[in-house]
Amino acid sequence: MANLINEAEIRTTWAPIIEEATGINDSEKLAWMSTYCHNHKLYEDANIMSLSNNPGPMNLTGMGAVSFPTQTAQNGDTSGAVGSGDKAPTLLPLAMQVAAQTIALDLVPVIPMAGPMGLLSYLDFTYEGGTIELGATAPTYIKSDVDGASFGPGSPVTSATYTKVGESRIDGYAIYTVVGDLVEANVLADFRVACADNTAKVELVKALEDHIPGFSGDGVTSGNDPYATFAKPFSREGGERTADKLMGLSLFSKSVEAETFQVAAAVTREQVQDLKQFGVDAVAQVEAVLTNELTQSINDYILGRINELALENKAAANTSLDLALTYGAGGNTYGDVNRRILTHILASANLIANRGRRGAGNFAVVDAKVASALQGVAGFVPNPMANTVSQVAGAIYPVGSVAGINVYTDPRIPFSGYQAGSPAEETHRVIVGRKGDGNGAGLVFMPYLMAESVQAIAEGTMAPKVAVKSRFALVEAGFHPETMYYSFEVTGLEL
Repeated sequence: MANLINEAEIRTTWAPIIEEATGINDSEKLAWMSTYCHNHKLYEDANIMSLSNNPGPMNLTGMGAVSFPTQTAQNGDTSGAVGSGDKAPTLLPLAMQVAAQTIALDLVPVIPMAGPMGLLSYLDFTYEGGTIELGATAPTYIKSDVDGASFGPGSPVTSATYTKVGESRIDGYAIYTVVGDLVEANVLADFRVACADNTAKVELVKALEDHIPGFSGDGVTSGNDPYATFAKPFSREGGERTADKLMGLSLFSKSVEAETFQVAAAVTREQVQDLKQFGVDAVAQVEAVLTNELTQSINDYILGRINELALENKAAANTSLDLALTYGAGGNTYGDVNRRILTHILASANLIANRGRRGAGNFAVVDAKVASALQGVAGFVPNPMANTVSQVAGAIYPVGSVAGINVYTDPRIPFSGYQAGSPAEETHRVIVGRKGDGNGAGLVFMPYLMAESVQAIAEGTMAPKVAVKSRFALVEAGFHPETMYYSFEVTGLEL
């Protein structure tokens, strides 16, 4: 299902509706929600009751038997049954509320999908690219987990020579230049023969994350002082005689399949009847509870994935910013000590800039006790976020910002944090990350149907049932998505 009008028309049509229904006025969120609402409307229009030639010409197909949608996983088929047409007329408003209340979507770029499957395209840059496994064109630079000064030609016999020129800043892999023709069909097979290791990993060298000193000039200076090691420019004659080396702009595509959160609830006829005397719509209350369940599930999933990548980056960086607070030393006040948390948040944001080379971190997720400490520090001014939607109980919510970093609180975490270490000690984890634009490294959220509601009447009891389903994909984009996130532990915190 493709968009039938351009993005400007979509934004003009849907932005006022979304702003009135949800209160959202942030331009970035209005942009992707407008695209999503357009796709959702096309989906609804394609699933209404229509005329059919079966059993006779121009007959209504009718509603048919009551049936809920199902999802199967047989022989690779995940389409399942679509269910009967007992759809509520408020599907899109329900979907907008889920999108508005899922505050974790402020932490990752959002690219709506027009169907249950699609492609995510993102940009990356390589040094004099080529291909590794296809064998069409060999790259002139590769990196591998096998470390050595040089490999080939020799025994085992290969015609290509691999000479080490440095190491990756991200994963520590050795970076090699590739000179000569390949004996094997591709550089992966040829390098494995050259280094006599059939399990060797081979990757392209990424220009942003893995910098090769001297690539654009006449080599690098030599010396034992790393601060005095730098690339040297060509002389005029050297520049005239040396061909330019190439940087590769690569467009990568990743297949995406929508995954599902789903939940259902039922009310009795007595509940529907008796609650009316209090002005309560039982079915509407059930939908609100189901919406809250989907919202929290999506929030938890996004935060869980961010946390996994943050730990990967922390281990790969071999840099710990864990903070052990001590009060009462040297006349320090609680404000003096707790301000160190802000410093470590800023340090984590700068470490993300150092590792990922795409900019500093711009958000942090903390628990309620750390948030309380930050709010108590002089100079920390809570600023309301551009998203003014009131968050449902249990969802993460914005606290404020400091030095350009938006701070969010995750109330799922116990106020006293978690117990870790030996002996067990109260530990608070702070997650810092960078929200990009969807074209670089990091997680990307791709919604297909934020909330699809199906209402049916049970034939036996005639009581209403409601089922709500959310379908989306959370995709890791880029060569090193983990470099966009980092976490550190805080111990000894007092208020």
